[in-house]
Amino acid sequence: MSDDELVKRIRQGDEAAAEELIRRWYPSVLRYCRWRLGRGDGAEDLTQETFLRLFRAMPGYRSGGRFKAYLFAIAGRLCIDELQRAVPVPLEEGERLADERDGLRQTEDRDEIRRLLDALPPEQREAVVLRFGEGMTYRDIARATGCDMRTAQSRVRYALKNMRKGISHGK
Repeated sequence: MSDDELVKRIRQGDEAAAEELIRRWYPSVLRYCRWRLGRGDGAEDLTQETFLRLFRAMPGYRSGGRFKAYLFAIAGRLCIDELQRAVPVPLEEGERLADERDGLRQTEDRDEIRRLLDALPPEQREAVVLRFGEGMTYRDIARATGCDMRTAQSRVRYALKNMRKGISHGK
């Protein structure tokens, strides 16, 4: 069953459809929130808040295959709000927090990927994580981040170019 079909059933009061939607998307949203926050603590609360906001906004959601972008846009805004409220982390804790990041786990050399991602501007970093970590299309990345599709494509292209430069300079 598609996300839009689940949304339709949720609007009709089907609690099982709501549970299925949460089960389907919770791990991805949690991983995204952990990445955006740069730490594990608080990510679960933001993930839960994302779904609460989603269900409150459900009457205004317009279907059309854009559910993933809609959901990640909500999560992204909540993460930005949280980061603006966050207390600065002491430098000595920075290394510990970097080790807790959960994005791009399946790569053989996570430390190198993390170093390369950390060197990117935030917009490029987010585009790469959404594209390769979450498998989003450029159109969905554009919707989730509030830019146009060409900008999303450019951010990924420049990020990959910068990461290649970082690999050649790091050797």
